[in-house]
Amino acid sequence: MALGLKCFRMFHPAFRNYLAASIKPVSEVTLKTVHERQHGHRQYVAYSAVPVRHFATKKAKAKGKGHSQTRVNINAALVEDIINLEEVNEEMKSVIEALKDNFNKTLNIRTSPGSLDKIAVVTADGKLALNQIGQISMKSPQLILVNMASFPECTAAAIKAIRESGMNLNPEVEGTLIRVPIPQVTREHRETLVKLAKQNTNKAKDSLRKVRTNAMNKLKKSKDTVSEDTIRLVEKQISQMADDTVAELDRHLAVKTKELLG
Repeated sequence: MALGLKCFRMFHPAFRNYLAASIKPVSEVTLKTVHERQHGHRQYVAYSAVPVRHFATKKAKAKGKGHSQTRVNINAALVEDIINLEEVNEEMKSVIEALKDNFNKTLNIRTSPGSLDKIAVVTADGKLALNQIGQISMKSPQLILVNMASFPECTAAAIKAIRESGMNLNPEVEGTLIRVPIPQVTREHRETLVKLAKQNTNKAKDSLRKVRTNAMNKLKKSKDTVSEDTIRLVEKQISQMADDTVAELDRHLAVKTKELLG
């Protein structure tokens, strides 16, 4: 032991420092800001931590199979001149909230007046929500009425929109009054609602892809003033945020599917 310690002290100081650093726990990524006066731009440089090999157990390998085990957690303030990550995160969260709102208002076993409110009706003035052009009320547990007296010219368009809403509704018209019988809760009706839930979730994922693409395009504009390592790290952060959002959308779909099928 004494001989080993003596030999260690004989090593060059720089080599001793390297050995000491290599056995310490390290974080995944460190992101630092460097000011470059030559071109008048702020330069971001990513420094990778000292690599350390960790031997995973069979249980850990099985748990992480098919998934990246390294996650990026960049301080948004450090890259705010490149892209506003907090804004991107809020846009992704809004996609989740929109899907939840859609599920709550339009995908229910028992149709209610509120489930018809946001049905989009094509009019001469553009698309309008049904509750903006008609008075919706519950006549009985089996019947919803939509009074189109204020906008009689939109009655036909309203009937078409209700039929194509995906809620398995077959409206009937009496002048400017639309009668909407509520379908019985059959297994077929439940399965129809589940299909609609999947369609709405796929639309939400399309919206999410647009948010991700817009963020990536904005990031590419900084390639001339930002290091490639930093660009890659921010790209990974954005992709990671999008993947987390997809997982959350799928979770809400699973919960809604279970609720609809009973």
